[in-house]
Amino acid sequence: MSTSTDTAVVTAAEQTSRAREILGVSRLTNQALTRWLHGLPGVDQVGCEARAAGLGTRSIKTTAKAWAIDTAISMIDLTTLEGADTDGKVRGLVTKALSPDPSDPSTPHPAAVCVYGDKVAVAKQALGTSEVKVAAVATAFPSGRASMPVKLADTQDAVSAGADEIDMVIDRGAFLSGDYLTVFDQIAAVKEVCGPARLKVIMETGELVTYDNVRRASWLSMLAGGDFIKTSTGKVSPAATLPVTLIMLEAVRDWLELTGEQIGVKPAGGIRTSKDAITFLVAVNEVAGEQWLTNTYFRFGASSLLNDLLLQRQRMATGAYSGADYIADDSPSLY
Repeated sequence: MSTSTDTAVVTAAEQTSRAREILGVSRLTNQALTRWLHGLPGVDQVGCEARAAGLGTRSIKTTAKAWAIDTAISMIDLTTLEGADTDGKVRGLVTKALSPDPSDPSTPHPAAVCVYGDKVAVAKQALGTSEVKVAAVATAFPSGRASMPVKLADTQDAVSAGADEIDMVIDRGAFLSGDYLTVFDQIAAVKEVCGPARLKVIMETGELVTYDNVRRASWLSMLAGGDFIKTSTGKVSPAATLPVTLIMLEAVRDWLELTGEQIGVKPAGGIRTSKDAITFLVAVNEVAGEQWLTNTYFRFGASSLLNDLLLQRQRMATGAYSGADYIADDSPSLY
């Protein structure tokens, strides 16, 4: 099985060639992509939502809950994506990532800090030799409304500054108008510019209207070279719903079976409580499988979630809730 952590640079031409092989066509055209994507099984909306509701009723206790809380902390992309971001704010975010709970050094670190591209160097310097990654949003985040030269330059700037991961947004207008080849070409081009940096493809599921579109966008994103498929920018509602995440988990599971390649999933926006996070982890285990229960293949795009997980962790350790003022409430956004 190959993994999406391989650092070999994949060119857009190579990605197109691979896509042709998967589709079984001699030339990658919009017609071929449309036929293939619309040939995917339709989503049973009632069944999907019923399954999500059932997962939401699950309850785990004691050692399993403690493991889930630590795992969820280790999967967070701690995020600040505001126009008012300053170097000091980014350094504060890094401090929180390096020491989530100063009273307990055994607390896991989040997986990454996620910032705008112009703050990558600040975050990278503040992290030093830490294993915490730096993720940068790019490609005219959050709208994606820019020319390709601008999108590629945006990505290249972040990679050159040291970004370990790139979170790009697809052109939802092109996708919704059925111009799948344009979306494919843009993802493949960004993937090439990423070099060794991992690419998370944001579909902005709140704008895709239907579950069938979520499934098609998931497969298109993987086909074009995404290392992760991601629900949302956190700027559009609804964001990371459980039904949408279930569809994405089914897609990566089926992609692994088809290609032998494991792709990650990142729900982002609106996940704020430990109970929510644990429900998502139950879904990961039951739909995709336990091999996705690692921050290599599953992330939460969140900031306020971390504080609730820390409070729950302290309660399990001491038997009582700490006051909220014992946790630094420096969440920079509702992302």
